Amino acid sequence: MTFVPHTDDERRQMLAAIGVDRLEALFDAVPVDVRFPDLALPPPMTELELDREIRNYAARNSVAQDGRSFLGAGCYRHFIPATVDSVLQRGEFYTAYTPYQPELSQGMLQAIFEYQSMICRLTGMEVSNASHYDGATSLAEAVLLALEASRDQRRIVFSPHVHPHYRAVVETYLRATDATLDVASGKETSARALADSVDEDTAALVVQSPNFLGGIEDLTGVAEAVHGKGALLIVVVDPISLGLLWPPGDFGADVVVADGQALGIAPSFGGPSLGIFATRRSHIRRLVGRLVGETEDAAGSRGYVLTLATREQHIRRAKATSNICTNSALGALAAGVYLATVGEAGLRRIAELCFHKSHYAAARLGGLAGCAVNRHAADVEFFKEFVLSLPIEAATVLSRLHDEHGIVGGFDLACVDPDRRNEMLVAVTEMNTRDDIDCFVDAVRSVLAKHSCEVPE
Repeated sequence: MTFVPHTDDERRQMLAAIGVDRLEALFDAVPVDVRFPDLALPPPMTELELDREIRNYAARNSVAQDGRSFLGAGCYRHFIPATVDSVLQRGEFYTAYTPYQPELSQGMLQAIFEYQSMICRLTGMEVSNASHYDGATSLAEAVLLALEASRDQRRIVFSPHVHPHYRAVVETYLRATDATLDVASGKETSARALADSVDEDTAALVVQSPNFLGGIEDLTGVAEAVHGKGALLIVVVDPISLGLLWPPGDFGADVVVADGQALGIAPSFGGPSLGIFATRRSHIRRLVGRLVGETEDAAGSRGYVLTLATREQHIRRAKATSNICTNSALGALAAGVYLATVGEAGLRRIAELCFHKSHYAAARLGGLAGCAVNRHAADVEFFKEFVLSLPIEAATVLSRLHDEHGIVGGFDLACVDPDRRNEMLVAVTEMNTRDDIDCFVDAVRSVLAKHSCEVPE
C-alpha cells in the first residue's frame, strides 16, 4: 500500500471503532477465490502478437446488431438514429467528466436540462435528475428516498415480478439499514393485490410495468391505496413502453425509475447503461444525483446551472442523499438526443411496432407442438416480452438455435429461477423483421423436432 498519513495508533483506533482487529477483516466478505485469484498470466507479447490475439478473441463474439436476436431481459436492441453517435462523439461531450462549470459548459448543461424535461414529460413526473448508473441503482436510490421520507416506516413491499437483478441491488443497499424487504408470494401478485398488503409499517410499494416477464400491470387505484397507509408508490418502467402506455405519474406514482439503455445506447456487453429517476416536486430536497436548472445571466440571457447536487463530495457531505459520486452524463445525453430525434410520434410508432411484433411472434411460437405462451399469466397483456414454455430445457434450445441456426434466442429463465428450466423470456423489438420472426419460429420447430428424434422411445 502507498503511504497513508496515519499512525499505527490511529489505525488501531479506527479499526476498534469499526469493530474489527485487523485491516484484512474488512475484506472477509469477499470470496477468497476472488480476493486472491490465480491469474496465470501468459508470457509477454509484442504489439503485433497482442493485436492478433485480441482480434481472434473479437472474432468469436456474436454481435446482436448484426444478426437475428430475441434476447432482452433488461437490455434491448433498438434502432439508434445516426444523430445520437454524431453528437456523442463530439470532443466537447465525449471527453467531459463533470462538466458543471457554467461559464464553460453551457452546451452540456442545456442538454442535461432538456433531458430532464423530456424524462418528466415521458414519466408524468415533476422533476428528474441526471443521472444514475442504471435502472437497478435508480431503484435502490428510490427505496432509500422512501425510507428517508417515512422515517418510522421500515418495510418495503416488493413485487415478485420486478427484475431479479434489481432486487439483488436493492437488497445490497438495505444491508446497512434497519429496513426489511418483503417480496410477495402466492398467486395474487398483481399491483392492485400488493397494494392491499401495504400496512402502516410500509414505506413503499415497488412494482414494475411492463414487469420482468413483459406483463403490463394495472396501476388503477394502486397509488390511492398505498397513500392511504402513508407509503410511497415506486414504479419501474420500460421507457420505450411509455410511447404507448399511460405514464405512471398519471396513476399517482411518487417515484418512477427506469433503465435508459433502450434510449439510444447500444447493448454492447450489457452496457453502458443509464439510470432514469423522476419524482414529485415534494421530494426535490431528497432527490439523489444532480439537477440542472434554467436561469438568467447578468446580461439577462438564458443560461443553465447546476441547481442541486447533494453529494458526499460537497461541503455538507454528512447531509448527502447518495454516495453516487459520478453519473451517466454521456448516457443522459444519448437519451436526450434519441428522444429529440424520434419525437413523440416516433416513440409511439416504435412502441407500437414492439407491441404488435411481439404479439405476432407469441402467436406463432405458441402454436408449436408442446409450446405455450405466458402460461403463468395468460390473461395479462404484455408489451414486447413474453414467456415461452418449451417441452425441453430452454438451455438446450438456445444452444442449438445459436450453433445450428445463428440465432440468439431468448433469456433462459433458469438463470434466475431453477424451477423454470423449460422457459425462456423472448424479446421482440422494432429491429426484428417479420422474416426474422418467421425464421426464429422455424428454427425453434426444427430444434424441437430434431431433439424429439434423438430421444430414444
